[in-house]
Amino acid sequence: MRRKDREVSDRAGIENILSRCKTCHVAMIDGDIPYVVPLSYGYRFLEGGRLELYFHSAAEGRKLDILKKNPKVCFEASCEGAAVSLETPCDSGYFFASVIGIGEAVFILDDAGKCDALFAMFYHQTGREVAFLPEQAKNVCVFKIVSYDYTGKERKKPDMA
Repeated sequence: MRRKDREVSDRAGIENILSRCKTCHVAMIDGDIPYVVPLSYGYRFLEGGRLELYFHSAAEGRKLDILKKNPKVCFEASCEGAAVSLETPCDSGYFFASVIGIGEAVFILDDAGKCDALFAMFYHQTGREVAFLPEQAKNVCVFKIVSYDYTGKERKKPDMA
């Protein structure tokens, strides 16, 4: 990372960013063509620095077809920022926070695993703990991105430093 002063590499800092972001952009390769989709997500950190991001979708569609052929992905979650309005355009910028990484998509096929991932997603998106039933999980496709290779970057507002 070129701007080491903005790098966020500790788990607490990365988790702080992920907790504020609500949309994750997942990039994949369809043959030789890039394809990216914005998705709602949930997440967990596991032992050994493993980050798991959870997603759900309809049971069919282009992204699922692509992921079944090539599960390698890049992901990015960014929080809404604010403009840095200085006197000259060249000194202007933007306050932001983001997490970017690479990983592998893994489909969750068992109902208990799906319910657990849906719980994590719903909690992240709403702050509410809701138990999902196997009947609810049967009707959706659930997958996770497993990543050990991710980093954060943030330019904080002066009052947030």
